[in-house]
Amino acid sequence: MTQNTSDTALPRILIVGGGAGGLELATRLGRRLGKRKRARITLVDANMTHIWKPLLHEVAAGSLNSTEDELNYVAQAKWNHFHFQLGAMRGLDRERRLIKLGAILDDLGQELIPERELGYDYLVLAVGSTTNDFNTPGAAEHCLFLDTRAQAERFHRLLLNQYMKAQARGEQSVSERINVAIIGAGATGVELAAELHHAARLLQAYGLDRIRPEDLHINLIEASPRVLPALPERISTPVTETLKSLGVYLHTGAAVKEVTAEHLLLANGECIPASLKVWAAGIRAPAFLTELGLETNRINQLAVYSTLQSTLDKRIFAFGDCAACPAGEAGTFVPPRAQAAHQQASLLAKNLGRVLEGKDLLTYQYRDYGSLISLASFSAVGNLMGNLTGSVMLEGKLARLFYISLYRMHQMALYGVPRTLLLMLSDRIGRSTEPRLKLH
Repeated sequence: MTQNTSDTALPRILIVGGGAGGLELATRLGRRLGKRKRARITLVDANMTHIWKPLLHEVAAGSLNSTEDELNYVAQAKWNHFHFQLGAMRGLDRERRLIKLGAILDDLGQELIPERELGYDYLVLAVGSTTNDFNTPGAAEHCLFLDTRAQAERFHRLLLNQYMKAQARGEQSVSERINVAIIGAGATGVELAAELHHAARLLQAYGLDRIRPEDLHINLIEASPRVLPALPERISTPVTETLKSLGVYLHTGAAVKEVTAEHLLLANGECIPASLKVWAAGIRAPAFLTELGLETNRINQLAVYSTLQSTLDKRIFAFGDCAACPAGEAGTFVPPRAQAAHQQASLLAKNLGRVLEGKDLLTYQYRDYGSLISLASFSAVGNLMGNLTGSVMLEGKLARLFYISLYRMHQMALYGVPRTLLLMLSDRIGRSTEPRLKLH
C-alpha cells in the first residue's frame, strides 16, 4: 500500500557500490521498500554503468562487447524505485551519519561535481575488492589488472594494437610472436588464458594472420602446486589437461619475485619474457575502508557479524568481497565468490526490512552450490552441489550451459524474467549479424 509520507521523512538506506551484490540489493529494496514508500533507497557508484565482474576476462579478450552488456544505473534506478548518485566514497562521519563523496572530474581534469555529503540512517558497504599484488616489486608499474571494465578494455586495446602493428608491416617470412603472462591460475587467470587462445584463432580467421595462434605465447603462473588451488583437484585436473592441449605454458609452484618492463622473474630463478602482463592473483578490499573507524582485517575487509552488521556500528552493514563474514567453522570466513554476494544480498534485503519493522535479524550461512570454470568455446568444467544431488561433476557442453545460466540468473535478478528472455533473444540475433570478436 502506498503511503502519503514525504520522501524526505522516510528512513534512508544508502548502498555504496554498484557491483553484482550492491546492484541486486538496491533493486530488491527498491521493489520491496522504495515502491511502497517505506524507505528511500540510494545507490552510490563511481561509474555510470554496471557490468558483471566475472565477464571482465571476456572483455579483455574481446569476446564480449562491454557496451552491449552494460547496465545504466540511472535507468535501473528509475525502473526499480530507487535513487542513484554518481561518486566515489572518500570518508565517513558516523556521529552525523554522513558519507563523503570525492569530487568528480571531466575528461580534461576539470571539476564537474564538487565534493558532497550524503546522509543515511542505514549504510551498506558493497564496494567489492581489487587485485592484491602483495607489493611485488614492479607489479603495480608493469602489470595490468582486471578489476574494472576500463582496465579490461585497456588490455584488449593493447593486444589488438600488437596484432595491427604486425599486420601493417606487410608480408614477412617469419611470423611475429606475442608473449603474454598471466599471474594467478585461479578462475580469472584460467578463463582469461582460454579466452585469449580462442581470440587468437578468431583474429587469424578475420585476416590478422601475421601472428598465428601458436605464436601467441600464453604463460600462466601460479605460486601453488596446481592451477585452481581453491577448487577440488577433480576440477583442476581436467582444466590443466585442456590448457596444455591449447598450448598454454603452465608454471606452477613458483611465485613471482619481480616484474620488469619485459620479463617476470620467478622465485625459482626462471625468467619469463612478456610484453603483456596481467596480475590476477589474490584480492584485497579498497584501502579507504581502513580509514572509516571500523574494524578491518589484514586485507582491508570490514569485520561483520553473521547478520552482516559491522562489529562496531549496527547501523552499518557490509557484504560481498569487502566483508569478512564468519563461516560455519570457527576462524573461517565466507569466500569472496559471486554466489556468496548474491546470497548475502538476498538476506540483507530481508534484514533491512526487518530492521524497519523492529524485528530480530536473520543470520547468514554460506551455502556452496559448486564451481564452474569456462574455457571459452573449448570446454567447461565444474561441480554442482545441492541437498538432493550431492556433488555432481560436469564437463563439456552441459557445464558450459550451466555456466552461462549463472549470468542469466544475475540478469533475472536485475531485469526480471520477461526482459531477460528478450535479452537472450537479442543476443542470439546479434551473434548472426556482428563479428564474434570485438575488433576495435
